[in-house]
Amino acid sequence: MKFGLIIIGDEIVQGNRTDAHFSVIKKILAERGLRLAWVEYLCDDRAELVARFEQSFQRSFAQNCPVLVTGGIGATPDDHTRQAAAQALGLPMALHPEAVKLIDAPVLKRGETDLNTATHQQRRQMANFVVGAQLIPNPFNGIAGFSIRQHYFMPGFPVMAHPMVEWVLDTYYKDAFFKDNFTQRCRMVYDLQESQLTPLMEAIERDFAGVQTYSLPTLGHYGEVKRYSLELGVKAEGDAVSQVDRAWEDLLARVAQIGGKFS
Repeated sequence: MKFGLIIIGDEIVQGNRTDAHFSVIKKILAERGLRLAWVEYLCDDRAELVARFEQSFQRSFAQNCPVLVTGGIGATPDDHTRQAAAQALGLPMALHPEAVKLIDAPVLKRGETDLNTATHQQRRQMANFVVGAQLIPNPFNGIAGFSIRQHYFMPGFPVMAHPMVEWVLDTYYKDAFFKDNFTQRCRMVYDLQESQLTPLMEAIERDFAGVQTYSLPTLGHYGEVKRYSLELGVKAEGDAVSQVDRAWEDLLARVAQIGGKFS
């Protein structure tokens, strides 16, 4: 099963902070036999988020591709994700009673009895979700995320978001674990250019229906010597998986015939 991933935050898009979500969430999915279908980075811009969510809600429903969303669900002026999701769906927002209780709990535990202060009312805005949303528990500080229509909205803080992603997968998608029929093979090839390998790759895709080839070139330095290398691979899903081993052996043999060296 494949998932979409939307990572929201001006600080990431503008390069002020390094994204800490993509590689970890990819790993969390892979540990359960799941994969990413696509990844997008978006700024904290209300209009942009509304437009993107409108597309995403439609695509998720049509393709059965759930979407994980991180960032922008706080209650400061630069947080727009909750409101944008509601606007994209054309639904109202309301305080979620259970989410409010989770926000109130630590305040009451500290012995504070006045929950009507301006400060606490502002905290409660983090429980203002799209009507009909379900909660995603936050084991770090108890302030919940929310889900609606196969979209799962979580904070931008990795320490909160990543356990919440695990909870979403283990709660809603356990039946899909390791059901995805997908495989790939790859090796590093040295001293050949992509232009030399392209005809071989095209031949494999022509001879083995459904098998896809790929290459990722690099130019490395080995002492004083520059050496061209690339990661060469094949991949397939569904019925084409049965052809991957033969396609891979064929491709390696063709590469060796034109002088390719492997590691």
